[in-house]
Amino acid sequence: MECNEKLDYRSLISGDIPPWVMRFIKGVGKTINTYSMIKEGDEVLLSVSGGKDSLALALALSLRLKWLPVSYSLRALMINWIEHPISQESKEKLHEYFAALSIPFEIVDEHQFPQSFKGDFNCYLCSRNRRRILFERSNREGVRLIAMGHHLDDLVETSLMNLCFRASFSTMLPVQDFFDGRLYVIRPMIEIHESVTRRLSECYNLPTVKPVCPYDQTNIRAQLKPVIKSLCHIDSLTREHIYKAHSLPTDVLN
Repeated sequence: MECNEKLDYRSLISGDIPPWVMRFIKGVGKTINTYSMIKEGDEVLLSVSGGKDSLALALALSLRLKWLPVSYSLRALMINWIEHPISQESKEKLHEYFAALSIPFEIVDEHQFPQSFKGDFNCYLCSRNRRRILFERSNREGVRLIAMGHHLDDLVETSLMNLCFRASFSTMLPVQDFFDGRLYVIRPMIEIHESVTRRLSECYNLPTVKPVCPYDQTNIRAQLKPVIKSLCHIDSLTREHIYKAHSLPTDVLN
């Protein structure tokens, strides 16, 4: 899906929403309803990476509030790695974006390589460190729900990673509880194709920023992408088949 015309994301906020973007927003809403992710009065902390996926999720969660019969509140947090900081210009554009969405937004500076790693570093440790920071913040502020921008392609890649390299047919969950249900990670875009968030970002000039990652092009996920693409040439519904094969629970959130 290519973008034939570059538009401003503010046009979406003002209500000029084309059918394909509306399908995306309603798809997010359908997943939220299927897994009972967000209820009346809930407060949700958005985990913002600065990439297309987390910005697309923020857009969908904000816009659907305009016609939703229930109300929830949003706030967003971005972790800026001190070792690989984003530019001041990028920070300003992100603050402008979330202000336009009426979502309180904060950027916090944290070390990507804490002393506890003892010099070790890989994708798992980086992810664990980010999650630790998010959990500490949500616990301190009494926020029970953390929304992450993982999509269908992420779920499929995780499934193949676990199956092929860990002998386990498991994956990331739409709703995942931690600390005996005191905190939940929700993934409202888990049924959305990555191609949709890419098109949204390109067509509406979302202020994406890509922090430096030393493993960006060499990690297992990056190597699996062409494999999944090849499988989809055989059956275009390959991603959906893998998703449905997991029989994911719909009643996790209490």
